Amino acid sequence: MSTAKSLVPLRFSLVGPGRVGTSLAHWLVARGAEIVDIGGRNPEPTASLARQLGASPAKIDRLQTGGQALLLLAVADPALESVATRLADRTQAAVVLHTAGALDASVLAPLRAAGSSTGSLHPLMAFPRILTDPQEAAGSVFALDGDPEAQALAHRLALSWDGIPVPVPAAARPIYHLAASLAAGGVVTLLAAASEMAHQQGLPDDIMKGYFALARGAVEQASRSSDISSAITGPVARGDLDTFRRQIAILEKLDKSLAQAVIGLANLTLRFKSEQGDPGDRPEAPTGRSGP
Repeated sequence: MSTAKSLVPLRFSLVGPGRVGTSLAHWLVARGAEIVDIGGRNPEPTASLARQLGASPAKIDRLQTGGQALLLLAVADPALESVATRLADRTQAAVVLHTAGALDASVLAPLRAAGSSTGSLHPLMAFPRILTDPQEAAGSVFALDGDPEAQALAHRLALSWDGIPVPVPAAARPIYHLAASLAAGGVVTLLAAASEMAHQQGLPDDIMKGYFALARGAVEQASRSSDISSAITGPVARGDLDTFRRQIAILEKLDKSLAQAVIGLANLTLRFKSEQGDPGDRPEAPTGRSGP
């Protein structure tokens, strides 16, 4: 481990041993940090992780982390304010960070009033399972906000995992998180829609291998483009609206709600394409019988 990555002698505790909290705890320990206590709703998972990492299981209402550098809160968004309030009547760590993407540091106001510097450290990545190797985070963005001391520690943690720390101010958090949901869940939703359309036509399951390959190629191309919208492909992007209208007319007979969603995406494609050149060259928006 390089000196730059080492977190020795950082001591921390965790509340919320779910997939995100457990993963980050493993990454902290892998970089030399010492975990002291783990608090959680469910005793057995909490005790199990404590045994793995050499920590002590603790009840949230008794957890006291004064003297430690960090208290990491990785609980569900709706529970975060309540957990912060329950913790604030005891001395807590110098810095308290939460991992929620949609919420800013202000949700930890009770802990800030009690003397801790507060902030957020949101890993902009998926956790389909517990990820124990910090290399899983290499190249990932970590969204930060909060008090200067809290942001400084969050910045240090992200760099120790070869991540990219990016300040995301409070006012931008809701749309930042919505965009993140669109970049991940939205893409998978579109693939699920493509699968449904293929199955409606009786196509074999193997057709999805081709759709996945198309999606991977398109995302890779977009990642290399200075203007992401320049990587949009398909008949609408090429201005071939006659082809699109023929296709959407068939889809409307099969699934009107799905056709409406596809028409919405087509109009968004036209908007992005028109912004690349003369808006006067924008072709007429595609519409169907249920279209906008």
